[in-house]
Amino acid sequence: MSQSRDAPASPERVACGLNSIMGTTMRVLKFGGTSVGSAAAISNTADILAAQRTQDERIVGVFSAMSGITNLLLSRADAAAHGDSEGVDAVRADLLAPHFAALFELVEDAERRRQTEALIAHHADEVSRLLYSIYVLRECTARARDRIASFGERMSTLLVAATLEDRGIPAQAVPADTLIVTDSVFGNASPLLDRTTFRARSTLEPLFQTGVMPIVTGFFGADEQGLTTTLGRGGSDYSAAILGYALDADEVQIWTDVDGVLTADPRIVPEARMLDRVSYAEATELAYFGAKVIHPKTMHPAVEKGIPIRIQNTFNPDHVGTLIGADAPGQENGDNGTRRPAKALASVTGFAAVTVFGRGQIGVTDTTSRIFRAIGRTNANVYMISQASSQHSLTFLLEEGHVAAIERELRAEFAPDLEMGRVESIVVDRDLAIVAVIGERMRGTPGVAGRVFSTLGAAGINIIAIAQGSSELNISCAIAGNEATRAVRALHEAFDLAR
Repeated sequence: MSQSRDAPASPERVACGLNSIMGTTMRVLKFGGTSVGSAAAISNTADILAAQRTQDERIVGVFSAMSGITNLLLSRADAAAHGDSEGVDAVRADLLAPHFAALFELVEDAERRRQTEALIAHHADEVSRLLYSIYVLRECTARARDRIASFGERMSTLLVAATLEDRGIPAQAVPADTLIVTDSVFGNASPLLDRTTFRARSTLEPLFQTGVMPIVTGFFGADEQGLTTTLGRGGSDYSAAILGYALDADEVQIWTDVDGVLTADPRIVPEARMLDRVSYAEATELAYFGAKVIHPKTMHPAVEKGIPIRIQNTFNPDHVGTLIGADAPGQENGDNGTRRPAKALASVTGFAAVTVFGRGQIGVTDTTSRIFRAIGRTNANVYMISQASSQHSLTFLLEEGHVAAIERELRAEFAPDLEMGRVESIVVDRDLAIVAVIGERMRGTPGVAGRVFSTLGAAGINIIAIAQGSSELNISCAIAGNEATRAVRALHEAFDLAR
């Protein structure tokens, strides 16, 4: 059977066509909320894109919403579900004010400004209609939240594209639900990479052919039915890496408000030092345990194709930043020629430990599976697990907001065991923090855990639980939340990370 002339090209044909147009280089640049938080910030961001374009015309910009807009949208959706009509009535004006203020400062051409104003107003009108529906129904589904949450990015990309056009740089706002295909897990969707590759290349190729810079919304995509899905909070970094994968990018750049990845949070450790280079694995661990500079999932598609990720500062664009990539043999991985085992520290607060005690658990093969089956019913994420070798107790750490649901599920699961005494108690420890010591060179280096214990012991800090992954590049400790700052400072000094 012959192929219809109008049938879509195969992914291989699209890839071949894209590569012939693009040559050998492609960059994806992602900008966070602070990079589009005001007219001045957007102007600065446009300068960066213009400078990059002088080096290579094959640039894709990926953008977060203006600072605070996504929080505004989600809070209004929740309030509407609880019967708040005032927030519904005010949301249109609250959305238009910052976007129009930036637009009138950035775009001089009257017709372009009028067109962009109309598009932004159209999005604000749709938000109002959606919120009114939620108010009437008194229900906000995960599907509705994802749709509402996407409008911050839809509006910010219109601003950026109009700003670039006003400066003579051809640009077009592209909603990511026309590019990124995901599963249907609303609120935390995962990309379908093969289908995304085909869709992204098919959609963006005509723009590259005509010299137009795509300005793509971060944070969301759409499932195979076309319903808007989000990739989780902070997911714009992830969006950039997904598009980098789809377009075989030579580099993904994450533009934020810090110079790069530091040895610790500088608000906790003022002498924290910037790292020139970290591995994918180290960056994943740092992001997972609280480093806000990059979304934890960002590394996944980059690793698959070996695409380097560079962290740079929108407000200090001349700084080289931090390169995230595969660890190259012979390099000291950004550590200035030293061979110290730990490279950086991460800490995150707002955790609780749940411990299931019971001598009757010893030797019972299904106890652990029952515990995690109960946890799975709550969709909570477990950050650490610690089990006594006697199997007398099992402790796991999770965000404190999930504790009530998990405790309820565990008591339901083990109700007969609690009554019979096979499970003695289910205990919750609140207000905890996790401090993680991270570094590729910790693998096979004796004494690292001992130094962690002795350092925290000398500082009078009690360790509630400790875990080391099989990769040996992370040692995590659970401690009292109010001890996190002292713990990070003590460990930073003990491992000589400031030098």
